[in-house]
Amino acid sequence: MTSETQTENLKLAGLLAAGALLEALYLRVHSLYYLKNHAITFMVLALGAGIVYLIALYGFDQTRASRASFILLIFCALVFRATLWPMQPTLSDDLQRYRWDAKVQANGFNPYAIAPQDPRLAHLRDHEYEIMPGRETPTIYPPATELVYRATWKLFPGPTAFKVPFAAADVLVLFLLAWIFRSEKDRAFRVAVYAWNPLVIVEFAGSGHNDVLALLGIVGGLALLKKRPALASSSIALAAMAKVFPAVLLPVWIRRAGWPRERSGWWAAGLVAASGALVLLPYWSAIGAFRANLAYYEATWKNYHASLYSAIDWLTGGGTRIPALAGALAIWGFALWLAWKRAEPARAAYLLIGTSLAFWPNGYPWYFTWIVPLLCFFPNPAWLLLTVLQFLSYNVLIGYGILGQFRFDPVMQWLVYAPFYALLIGAWILRRIGMRT
Repeated sequence: MTSETQTENLKLAGLLAAGALLEALYLRVHSLYYLKNHAITFMVLALGAGIVYLIALYGFDQTRASRASFILLIFCALVFRATLWPMQPTLSDDLQRYRWDAKVQANGFNPYAIAPQDPRLAHLRDHEYEIMPGRETPTIYPPATELVYRATWKLFPGPTAFKVPFAAADVLVLFLLAWIFRSEKDRAFRVAVYAWNPLVIVEFAGSGHNDVLALLGIVGGLALLKKRPALASSSIALAAMAKVFPAVLLPVWIRRAGWPRERSGWWAAGLVAASGALVLLPYWSAIGAFRANLAYYEATWKNYHASLYSAIDWLTGGGTRIPALAGALAIWGFALWLAWKRAEPARAAYLLIGTSLAFWPNGYPWYFTWIVPLLCFFPNPAWLLLTVLQFLSYNVLIGYGILGQFRFDPVMQWLVYAPFYALLIGAWILRRIGMRT
């Protein structure tokens, strides 16, 4: 056996050890059961998993591409998810609202037209009703996601089984990324960015957040882009109909398909409109209420663990619409500029989603899963670090569990965002200096 082969075997053994350590940490998280009551322990375990993850990424980057390393990567990724999937979601109560919307539809009501606290729905309330968020307002989830809820209620209505479509979408994203990077020499490293990311695993396998439906649409759009640009635009439209944030990608995708000069561009625009209309149709009678519901949400649920939004809000005296308007102008102005320049879609998606997260009025940890598939294309150290540091924001559960107050700690905001922006801006400055020398 040559020394080179021995070195590669040692690297592979190191990756196996990292996978085993990550699995041990996830098993410990699973053993906590009700995570809200063990917020500090969970944060320590999750941050530990994040450190191991970052070290493992370095290992994948330094290990020669091989079938063994890729099989190890995929096997461990599936085992990590299988470990947390059986848990009832206790970090977040969002899944209870998903199930409620499904139940409302199963009983013949339009979730956009009626709030959970409406007396007409009293007979649907169960023991989970009291912990469900947003009981005073109809749903704000887009129609594609509501259709998934409706279908899931028929097949997997249980409080844990309801995570099935989101867990399945997460695995599909993983395999789509593996397909996209199938010819790359550093395929294992790039896929590991998503496959082993602890935030992705906790938020999708553990908590069952619906954001992964949008990620599936985005990654699907990237996979279809070269050979089926019109269908790729339709995939992005469905992503926006599952979660609003991918809407900023539509100008880039439609423009890339050839609009307005080429017929393929008009096909793309038509498919986007048709896709949106198709999923809106079942809820059309109350679709006017969606705007009011969203306005209520924006007015009520804002400035929770945000970054630039919080800074602008503080600078402008608080309580104004300036942070929201500044964010909308920055995000949509950037989107239209990238579309005009016919930017490469993967890079445009990375830049636009990163900009959206910076200006978004809320910074819940699961929102930062949005950027992770794009980090497979552009593995930025600052963003990778931020996906790990986001576990600090679960500090909010300590005060919430004791006093019932859902208030993010400004100190934790600094601990999460200061290292991120320092690393992001510092790397940009070093690149600019390097370009001049």
